[in-house]
Amino acid sequence: MGTLALSPRSCELVFPQGLYDRLHRHLFPGDHDEHGAIVAAGLARGDDGRVRLLARSVHLAQDGVDFVPGNRGYRMFRATYVRDRILECADDKLVYLNVHNHGGTDRVAFSQDDLASHERGYPALLDLAEGQPVGALVFAERAIAGDIWWPGGLRMTIDRTIVMGRRRTVLLPEPLKIITAAAAAYDRQTRIFGDAGQAILKGAKVGIIGVGGVGALLVEYLARLGVGHFVLIEAERIDHTNLARFSGATRLDALAWFFDGRWPAWVKSIARRLCARKIRIAKRIIRRANAHAHIEAYATDFLKPESAARTFDCDYLFLAADTMRARLLFNAIVHQYLIPGVQVGAKVSADASTGEITGIHTISRPINAEYGCLLCNGLINAAKLQEEGQTARELHEQRYVDDVTVAAPSVITLNATVASQAANDFLFYMTGLTEPTANAGYLRFSPLTREAFYEEPRRSSECGECSGLARSRLARGDLGRRLPSFYRG
Repeated sequence: MGTLALSPRSCELVFPQGLYDRLHRHLFPGDHDEHGAIVAAGLARGDDGRVRLLARSVHLAQDGVDFVPGNRGYRMFRATYVRDRILECADDKLVYLNVHNHGGTDRVAFSQDDLASHERGYPALLDLAEGQPVGALVFAERAIAGDIWWPGGLRMTIDRTIVMGRRRTVLLPEPLKIITAAAAAYDRQTRIFGDAGQAILKGAKVGIIGVGGVGALLVEYLARLGVGHFVLIEAERIDHTNLARFSGATRLDALAWFFDGRWPAWVKSIARRLCARKIRIAKRIIRRANAHAHIEAYATDFLKPESAARTFDCDYLFLAADTMRARLLFNAIVHQYLIPGVQVGAKVSADASTGEITGIHTISRPINAEYGCLLCNGLINAAKLQEEGQTARELHEQRYVDDVTVAAPSVITLNATVASQAANDFLFYMTGLTEPTANAGYLRFSPLTREAFYEEPRRSSECGECSGLARSRLARGDLGRRLPSFYRG
């Protein structure tokens, strides 16, 4: 999507927690004075005109050198400092945002001197920005306002700033005056997180990639929590063998009677092609729980570029399709577009020759720009990527041990364990209830031993996905590196 392909209608800013904390400490060191910095941000555009600025890096202005007494206002950035920073942003295809702070706690606004300086200087900055918008941010202790200028004369404010850490923090220019009371149906849960929390869930846009056994349960849980917007991606149809573990599916969906009797193989083959799509069942589940939810349902492969693009403006992503190619693409989207997510699965291992169960576990892996990615943690296997890129005939000819035609063991209770954990993490993250010191590790549960333990994520400073290196895709948005697809139609 081109930088100016759509007319922007609303704008929000997203910060990884660590980057925000570093900037906040610089602006508020305890001296009650004004300080400055430059933020370089990626840009992401939604089809509905929603713009997201993705903070990638911060350059802290040195007092008295880069940030000096002003000619008209109290402080200003030195002209050469501004020039150097904006040219760096233009070269890197990033948005230039200059930052300073005011006093106050939960409300902030630009002064008349600030706005006058924007009027004088920003038309020239746009000339240097090579087609990108430019802007300014002003901070209070717990509030942020923004003034964003676009080529062509459009000017916007920043509606909200989201800080992504162990929990989600939303910073506004000033406190909301009215929070509408939640519907009576949510009374018991609003006793935990209040009407404000319920409003957050209603306004949330979640993407669920893979609506199988785990994904169908996620759909059920999130719909009943009151999530207001779903993006569902699943290409397959229901099968009669799925009924025991697919929440909400019926025998009619699976045309199960054709597989109970002695119908000829050709009839069963036709029946399989006429079974209900899993995505259709998921929509029915949502409608029964929340008739007002907005649903985008795509009966297609997530690896198609046009399918993956449907997730770029989600507030949270759930990956319940456990292939290496899906993991790789999901991992790239999470980091390039600063969208928190979770990769979930339940695995039952069995001896290929005897069928004896050798291991059972569920895993919930929160993925966030702060923690280290799936590649850093060795969870994307290059050999499996190559194998998944081959056709069924190629796999057969090479005689892979893992026969793709053999279904893995599965049971709904294992799926429910991991789906409920992932839904809970989402709920407490979005409503801001997760403790700031909460464990950020991957949660693995083994029902055979009734043991649960955390795997501490690792983060490589050399990673091309999640590090701050110049070549990484972190927070690049629409103008970042091409996303991995591997789609073979």
